Amino acid sequence: MTAAGATGELESVRVTRILRDDIVLGRRVPGSRLVERDIAAEMNVSRLPVREAIRTLVAEGVVISRPRSWAVVREFTDRDIKDFAEVRESMETLIFVFAAERHDDAGLARLRETLDREWEAARAGNAEDARSAAGEFHEIAAKLAGNEMLCELIDVFSTRLRWLFGQHDDLLAMAAEHRVLFDAIAARDTDTLRRIVPEHLASGQVAAELRLASSDIAI
Repeated sequence: MTAAGATGELESVRVTRILRDDIVLGRRVPGSRLVERDIAAEMNVSRLPVREAIRTLVAEGVVISRPRSWAVVREFTDRDIKDFAEVRESMETLIFVFAAERHDDAGLARLRETLDREWEAARAGNAEDARSAAGEFHEIAAKLAGNEMLCELIDVFSTRLRWLFGQHDDLLAMAAEHRVLFDAIAARDTDTLRRIVPEHLASGQVAAELRLASSDIAI
């Protein structure tokens, strides 16, 4: 047994992380079944940590539990995306404004390093790494905001936020938007952030709606 699997708790954390990444990065497509025994065999664990992982992902909003049936990867609707966008706009605008007002040099350096990784991955066409770094960019900004309640609230839908970044196909455009956000944070330009954060979030909403529409057409 590996160190990661030394206890049931650590096994469930590992299984949750793997399944979460599979979902937000599109390796497990919407509507696909999450069969406990199959996942347990695949990851060489018992069914208990798989069950706990699925329960966690249900709470995070990316898995649907069906009584007396398999859990499935959530199929987001157009209404889901619009609801998410409405909640995100006010919260993330606050986050970026506070990050601009309250960041220190070390925090800004972490944000810059993440942005650089996103750019490198985007230029290389590495979609998984670019999207992962994009999500991390927003997570670091939330920490720089220095408001524990905002961090707790953003944690509620952080996985859905990562899923949203997974809908972006134009990786360079997404990285370019993050560069503009970074420059405004570094300059402590809160007026610009109040204007551009909603625009940035709207582009993510459009990407998700287009991906959803193309999926419907394919079906």
